[in-house]
Amino acid sequence: MASASGLLSEQHFLCSICMDVFTDPVATPCGHNYCKACITRYWDTSDVCKCPLCAKIFNARPDVSVNTFISEMVQQFRSNKLKEEYEAKTEAEIQQMIQERRVKIQEVKRSVELSRKDADTVIADSVQVFTALISCVERSQAELIGVIEEKQKATEKQAEGFIEDLQQEVTQLEKRSSELKQLTAVSQLEKTLSQEMKKQLCDVELKRIQQYEVDVTLDPDTAHPNLILSEDGKQVSDGNVRKNLPDNTERFSPCLCVLGQQSFSSGRFYYEVQVGGKTDWIIGVVRESIDRKEPFNPNPNNGLWTIRLRNGDEYAAHAGPAVLLPAVRQELQKVGVFVDYEEGLVSFYDVENRVNLYSFTGCSFTERLYPFFWPMHNLNGRNSAPLIISSVNMDAALGEDGGN
Repeated sequence: MASASGLLSEQHFLCSICMDVFTDPVATPCGHNYCKACITRYWDTSDVCKCPLCAKIFNARPDVSVNTFISEMVQQFRSNKLKEEYEAKTEAEIQQMIQERRVKIQEVKRSVELSRKDADTVIADSVQVFTALISCVERSQAELIGVIEEKQKATEKQAEGFIEDLQQEVTQLEKRSSELKQLTAVSQLEKTLSQEMKKQLCDVELKRIQQYEVDVTLDPDTAHPNLILSEDGKQVSDGNVRKNLPDNTERFSPCLCVLGQQSFSSGRFYYEVQVGGKTDWIIGVVRESIDRKEPFNPNPNNGLWTIRLRNGDEYAAHAGPAVLLPAVRQELQKVGVFVDYEEGLVSFYDVENRVNLYSFTGCSFTERLYPFFWPMHNLNGRNSAPLIISSVNMDAALGEDGGN
């Protein structure tokens, strides 16, 4: 199973209703897989019992059970997402090497001292022996002492050379340690300066495009029957209850989506959406001809240019395969959406931190574009906060000096 899951991408494990990785996957009699809660909710809100993908109608509601094989593959896929990429010697390891050589120096010095004591003992013993035989071995005694002294001198000279080599290694290691600290400090400074410059450049860019703000309101004729829209058309959330509304061609079903009333076929436009307090959402722009009566994967090939939040901390752009958004350092509170129709550009911004989250470039727009909002399911109150279309804070956009 580990080998098989390693060959599959995240899209193979996505439920086509909630666009999330399967939770308690079940299969319909026609062979398509969904989260158990998603297909159950879909059937609960539909007049007929059918498959959302192939539209096969079942005479009786199927009794579905969790597919343990797919469930185990999903768990294996999730567990294999993390890996380690880099290992390096640390400052602690260098200090350990320095300490080891200093200990070695002390050991050599102790060895020399012991050698000196042993030499003194040998000399003293030799003197005693030769004193008794001084009459016949006086000359040999002097020669023996000389040999012992020469050996001691050779031992000391060898030890001095060894100590000098070790001391040089210590000096080199200390130099490397100092250089490593300096390089680390320089690297951190460069990283800090780079981040600050990027933030300043993005701030200038965001102030410029915020001048293209448009007044966006939600279109109730496109809203899924479960959605609750505010009277001013600026807020939307999942109400968990299906309202009895006309099933007109503009209305989304089964996806919990709604469009803005305004559409654009040229020029530039910008709007901001408050997303704080939510665990799941999808926002962006879509083309006019998007299929509103069947489940769909949000990506440019299907006419959607969007980003999303999933499980409270997984931010990504729907660029075909999902692209994680590394620029997100904390929970997003407000997202800016900018479109340049002629340039084929759709960009998303973290408004509070003045950071570009992601940009779709080189897009080919041939239809009218609409603002798109998918607040996702209520999740028993965990995701009950609404998506809110907010006005641009012009004081922040133009700066304290009024833009001069």
